[in-house]
Amino acid sequence: MNCINLTTICSIFNQASRSNLLHPLKNSAFPLISRRTTEPISYSFPNSRFLVSAILTKEEEPTAEDKEERPPFNFKAYMLEKVNRVNTALDASVLLRPPLKIHEATRYSLLSGGKRVCPVMCIAACELVGGQESMAMPSACAVEMIHAMSLIHDDLPCMDNDDLRRGKPTNHKVFGEDVAVLAGDALLAYAFEHIVVETKGVPPKRIVRAIFELARLIGPEGVVAGQVVDIRSEGMTDVGLEQLEFIHLHKTAALLEASAVLGTIMGGGLNEEVEKLQNFARCIGLLFQVVDDILDVTKSSQELGKTAGKDLLTDKLTYPKLIGVEKSREFAKKLNKDAREYLSGFDIAKAAPLMALADYIAKRQN
Repeated sequence: MNCINLTTICSIFNQASRSNLLHPLKNSAFPLISRRTTEPISYSFPNSRFLVSAILTKEEEPTAEDKEERPPFNFKAYMLEKVNRVNTALDASVLLRPPLKIHEATRYSLLSGGKRVCPVMCIAACELVGGQESMAMPSACAVEMIHAMSLIHDDLPCMDNDDLRRGKPTNHKVFGEDVAVLAGDALLAYAFEHIVVETKGVPPKRIVRAIFELARLIGPEGVVAGQVVDIRSEGMTDVGLEQLEFIHLHKTAALLEASAVLGTIMGGGLNEEVEKLQNFARCIGLLFQVVDDILDVTKSSQELGKTAGKDLLTDKLTYPKLIGVEKSREFAKKLNKDAREYLSGFDIAKAAPLMALADYIAKRQN
């Protein structure tokens, strides 16, 4: 594999400008964000096209922007503050009430920890375009509810069949498969209810637009599509980078994309700002999964808090499997750089949390 066109590795950037699919809300009162399509789209930049061999082997010269002095930013303190606020909001969002079993199961997964990358991205995107944390917090909680739902269902025996999640027994191991399925369903319903009931100080038009985008990005054009293709790809020998890209952009990146899009909409961002942050999130989402693939073959179950080496055992399609660990690391580095470029033009101090979040995802060890 000496030279592979990036058309077969990722199709992030010109998805944002595609609008050739028919959609029932195409002529709605609010402008829509990009639509997903199953046809392969090239991974391109303005005025240029790259090859994997160039991206993975050529050492790039630092730009003036790379060298630019940035104000000090304490990402650890920022994350601690935001995560604590998100956890407090999540704890208040799903209370214990009859029937206790289902509420215990939903709270078990929703409050089991985690990096809270999605809700933090939602809040940071809102603040970047001039909004306040309170405007985005209900949406941030909703995205995390959907994330928890996806993990519950992903761990089920009929899907990835995992026993561990975040160092604890998976939901179905504690509550049984039947309750686990229903807990995921409950969290999905809670998510939309929570946005409608709890969002304050935001015009209804923005709320409706945000709900539409969330539904689109987690449905059969987004997370569900990625999950289906992922399941159907296990054990197959005739799949390649194009199909792997589809899985990751839909199964993983779509949820981060939803986080950024909802935060920007709630904060009153302009359409071009929504598009920039949408593309930023797609890069970050793909980066997250590339790093996840690498960690699965380089870390232990104890280090990861979940079953390590599972992708290898199930013959799952991953970047290390197709291009090797080292080239996967180079690709992750490139995605991080590309993501940061989408934040150019924003206030540098307000963009600092998202810049640091990109680095955090790139360098995470579990």
